[in-house]
Amino acid sequence: MSTGPGRRPPKHWMDLGVDERIEAVRALGLPAFRAKQISTHWFSRCEHDPRQWTDLPAAVRDEVADKLFPQLLTPVQALSADHGRTVKVAWQLHDGSLVESVLMRYPHRTTICISSEAGCAMNCPFCATGQGGLQRNLSAAEIVGQVLDGARRLANGEIPGGPGRINNVVFMGMGEPMANFKAVLGAVREITRPEPDGLGISARGVTVSTIGMVPRINELSDTGIPATLAISLHAPDDELRDELVPLNKHFNIDAVLDAAWAYAENTKRRVSIEYALIKDINDQSWRADLLARRLKERGDWGWCHVNLIPLNPTPGSKWTASRREDEEAFVRHLENHHVPVTVRDTRGREIDGACGQLAAAVKAR
Repeated sequence: MSTGPGRRPPKHWMDLGVDERIEAVRALGLPAFRAKQISTHWFSRCEHDPRQWTDLPAAVRDEVADKLFPQLLTPVQALSADHGRTVKVAWQLHDGSLVESVLMRYPHRTTICISSEAGCAMNCPFCATGQGGLQRNLSAAEIVGQVLDGARRLANGEIPGGPGRINNVVFMGMGEPMANFKAVLGAVREITRPEPDGLGISARGVTVSTIGMVPRINELSDTGIPATLAISLHAPDDELRDELVPLNKHFNIDAVLDAAWAYAENTKRRVSIEYALIKDINDQSWRADLLARRLKERGDWGWCHVNLIPLNPTPGSKWTASRREDEEAFVRHLENHHVPVTVRDTRGREIDGACGQLAAAVKAR
C-alpha cells in the first residue's frame, strides 16, 4: 500500500485513552489489568520493545508490538552540542515526512522542544519551517513520541549529568500547534496524565505556542489545563507584523493580545510574549517602547513576560540576528517601562538549531 505524504499514521497506544487501552487489550484476548502493565513499561520505565516485556505472555508479545505499538518515528540524524547536553533529532515519519525535536539539559531542568506538524502553512518569511510549506499534521502519538524519546535518553543516562527526567515540554518546533489543535490537546493530556497512564509531567511545565490563532487560544483557556501560553508576536505594530506574520491580517495585534490577556486572567498563568529580534527589521528602540505600551495598557499585574529571541539565521536568508548593542537597547527600553524581559539562551547554533533547519538539510540530501 502507498504511504505518500498526507497518509494518516497507524493508531498507536499513545493515541488511546485509558478506557480505550483496556478495550484494546481485551480485543487481543488479554485481561484488563494488562493495560496498566503495558503502560507501566511504556511510560514509567521508558521501555520501547514489547517483545522484551517478560511479564507478558510470550505468545502475545509479537501481536502487542505489531497492533498496539507500530513504528511512528524513525531517527534519521541526531546532532549534539553543548558537550552533549543539547541533542537535536531529525525524524522520518511513516510517510517519509520529516520533523525534528531538540532536547536541552540545563543544570536544574531539562526542556524538550517538539514539533506538532510536518512543515507549516503559516508562511512566516524568517522561519525555515515556514518556507517549506505544510506536509501534514502530526497525530497525538507522533507528538508524544518525541517527548518519550527524550525521556528515554535521560532515563538511560545518555545525556551528561546522569539519569534524569524531562521538566518542560515546549511546542515550539516545526508547525503551528493551534492549527493542529485536536492532536496537540490530546498530546498535552497524554504528557500530563499521571504515570503509569501518561508521562506525568506537570501541566505548568508545558508551553503551547501560537502566532495568534485567537479562537484556539480561547479554546485552550476553556479546557482548564494550566499550561503556559506563548504568543509569537515579533512586532508591536500591525504594518510590520502583517509582513512578518501573515496571519496578522486575520487576527491583528489587538485581537491577539486581548486573547492572551484573557487567557492569563482565566488561568492565572503568565503569558510569554515571544519576540525574535531581527537586524534592522523589528529591533528599534521605539518598537520596544511601543511593545511595552501595548502590553501594559491591558493591565499591570504581571500578566505577561517578554522573551527576546536572537534570531538563529537560516543559511542564505536576508534575515539575521540583531546587533548586540541593539539587543541591549531593546532590553533596556522594556525594563525602563517595568516590563519583565529575558533574552533566550540560544542553544545549538552549530547544529542547525533554528526550527526546521535540520529537517530541511536532511531533505536536501
